[in-house]
Parts: sequence; C-alpha cells; structure tokens
Amino acid sequence: MPPSTGSTSQVRLGTCSWSTSDWVGKVYLPGTKPVDYIAQYAQRFKTVEVDSSFYGTPRIGTIEGWRDRTPPEFIFSAKAPQVITHDKMLLDCQRELQEFLNAMTLLGDRLGPLVFQFPYYSKKTGVDEKTFLTRLDAFLPLLPRDSHRFVVEVRNKAWITKRLLALLREHHVTLAFIDHPWMHSPEWFSRHEELLTGDFAYFRWLGDRYGIEKLTKTWGEHVIDRRNDIARWVPAIKQILDKEIPVFGYFNSHYSGYAPGDVEILSELLGLR
Repeated sequence: MPPSTGSTSQVRLGTCSWSTSDWVGKVYLPGTKPVDYIAQYAQRFKTVEVDSSFYGTPRIGTIEGWRDRTPPEFIFSAKAPQVITHDKMLLDCQRELQEFLNAMTLLGDRLGPLVFQFPYYSKKTGVDEKTFLTRLDAFLPLLPRDSHRFVVEVRNKAWITKRLLALLREHHVTLAFIDHPWMHSPEWFSRHEELLTGDFAYFRWLGDRYGIEKLTKTWGEHVIDRRNDIARWVPAIKQILDKEIPVFGYFNSHYSGYAPGDVEILSELLGLR
C-alpha cells in the first residue's frame, strides 16, 4: 500500500467512558475527584464516547457539567439508550429518542456522533434480519440528519448486506466498524469500501468482555497485548483518511484491560505522536 496522504488532523481517538477510578494516578492526578475526571481526560484526549447514556438519558445538569469542564474543541460521542435499541427494539420509541436528542443537544458544538448499538440477535429473540431491517427502515427517517450525526452498530455479521448498507447510505448514517469476536476481521473491512455509508467513519475496539473478565476486574493496566491486533486496523484507517473522511475511534476497557494505553498505541502507529 502506498504511503497515506490523508490528514491525521481528521482523526479523533478516545475511550469508551472515562469514569473508572482505576485511571487515577495514570490518566488522572492522585486525589482527583470523579467530578473532575472529565476535565483532566480532555487535557489528554480529543474525544470520548459516553457509555452511561446507554443506561438512560443523562440528566441536564450532568450534561452541562461535561460541557463546562471541557474545552470547546472537545467532542462527546454517545450511545443511545438501550430502551430504544434493546428493550423496545425500535418500536414506539419516539418519546425516548426525542428525550435523548434534546438532552445531548445541550453539548452544542461538543456533540459528536450518536451510536445506536444493537445486540446480537439470536433466534430466541424473535428478531430476524428481515424484521430488523423493516424496523430500521421505519426508524431512520425519525433522525434529524441536518443537525446530528448518527451511527448504527450491528453484531450479526451476516446482516451486513447490500440492503443494510443501502438503507444506511440513504439516510446518511454511518456503519460502525468494530473489533469484536463475533465480527469480521480488520482486513475484511479494508477490502469493502462500500461499508462507508456516511460522511465520517466510526471505529470501536470492544474485545471479548467475558474472556477478559476472567483475567481481570480492574482497568488500569494491559492484561492482553493488543499491539498487533491494533496494527491490523491501520490500513483501513489510512484508506479512509486518504479520502479525506474524518475518523472517530474509541477503545473499550474490555479490549486489553487499559483503554488509554490502546489509544496511545494506535496514535503512535498512525503517526499522531
């Protein structure tokens, strides 16, 4: 592959959440109170993915606190509440969607992509590919594309089909590229340029949650060496940057045990440091 000519200034890398006390003394100064974590986090990284919003729309005061403790150029991406994606599975969820959008809009220019993370649908859920696509087709027109950026993540890899991609492309919604045991390899994502369905790319390094929790329950150091796994994603990211398409990327603690360290590894591999 020829050298990348894409601008690395279009890359924003961060972690999924910032609230763990295991980062005190590493990312946060000793003695830092949880309310001050985000301010110190924003001195080190350009973006974060809000995880707590998956469990319910954050309170207005909480969101205003995030906004007021971070610099203007900092970006918050966020997961949509599970009541939309899991509990109601896209049915009759207009109220919850609007509540979430209204709240997150308080971030103003700091608001980044909003992620609809869908579960793996086994046969026992009663949701097959056709049902999922039918519901998604009815749901996506509800999204205000003129004022927000959206991401859809699926964990049934066989469902990444021409029909799904066309549907996302029609509504300018980005398909998430994820590193997860159930999903395709980095090389597979690199080979299929048609997977870019929006005007930005969104990567999530999730790992094997159940596997790593057998090794550790704390998140302040690497327990799995992921450098080679991370390096496998570099060609895909550079391909996207060559097209001058912005890239957002987030590491979960379950990927290696220490998400901030993974951000640093990828930053180094991309020549950001």
